[in-house]
Amino acid sequence: MRPRLLALTAAGSAAAASAQSWWTVRRFRHPRSTPTTTHPSSPPFPGPQQVALVLNPVKLQSRAARALVEQACSDAGWNPPLILETTVEDPGTGQARRAIEAGADVVIAAGGDGTVRAVAQALAHQPAALGLLPLGTGNLLVRNLGLPYFDLAGCLEAALHGHQRRIDMGRIHLRNARTGVESSHPFLVMGGVGLDATIVAATKENLKEKYGWLAYSEAGVRHLPGRRQRVSISFDGSAPQSRKVRSVLFANCGKLPAGIDFIPDSTIDDGVLDVVVISPRSLAGWFWMGTKILLRHRGGSPVIKYYRAREATVWVAEPTETQLDGDPSGAVTSLTVRVDADALMVRVPPGTSGPPGSS
Repeated sequence: MRPRLLALTAAGSAAAASAQSWWTVRRFRHPRSTPTTTHPSSPPFPGPQQVALVLNPVKLQSRAARALVEQACSDAGWNPPLILETTVEDPGTGQARRAIEAGADVVIAAGGDGTVRAVAQALAHQPAALGLLPLGTGNLLVRNLGLPYFDLAGCLEAALHGHQRRIDMGRIHLRNARTGVESSHPFLVMGGVGLDATIVAATKENLKEKYGWLAYSEAGVRHLPGRRQRVSISFDGSAPQSRKVRSVLFANCGKLPAGIDFIPDSTIDDGVLDVVVISPRSLAGWFWMGTKILLRHRGGSPVIKYYRAREATVWVAEPTETQLDGDPSGAVTSLTVRVDADALMVRVPPGTSGPPGSS
């Protein structure tokens, strides 16, 4: 009888915690912005192209990537590619600018998400297209564009001979009132403030090298217990609203590793950002949220809410960690994020643009 009573008590406690989450988590009031029409892809101009490769030389496959690009340009009868290696001081932005000045038609970013973000910063609103060779652990933009991220040759084929499409970028301005530090950055897939950024900062590099994106789960288990914190959010210049949450995410697109569709119907060229507010207060809430995401359940949930906005500002009482495309970006007391619509021309396989959810 006693084990049964304990089981019933535990189940009752979980149900009570879940019910309390339902009643205490209120939805932010914000009308969903109407996305613009997505853009079709089209083939690049015919004829020879000038190719530039911005390469992170510390990646394990960097030599193989360089050899592939040089051979592909030779096979096409084009000029040899301009090879520009990243450094600790310059992770790719300066190299991409030099490629543009040299007349590159396509600038291929060969590295992880940080390299891609740095190259994209220079290519924003430029005629040169961005090609992608995934050498990192997350490769988030590659996944969201429908590129074969386990196939370097396939990604190179898209970069050199695929179609072109314009996509949005995110722009974020970070502020820390305690230190007086401010900075602005682009992002391509997702930024966040709160628990997600704490997990990113706490993930061990040796585990990332060994297990890839699965390494984040170890840090997640360590930091999952904890309290929600109060934040204030303003959507598109509206009056700030205050809630208790664990994380606020800003997404340009919604796919995560392992095929997880984190944000249903999110597209990368719709002219808006998807804002995700995560607010579980118990293990039952986390289980509820995880089940909803993994099963792609479209019904309502009190612990995860989706909004769309062209701009949002978040204030937190204490300095809180942030992340951009899976890289730590420092602690802030406030931030403003906005969409930079149609900012970037990218090379993709033919037929990868289309209706919502296709990116």
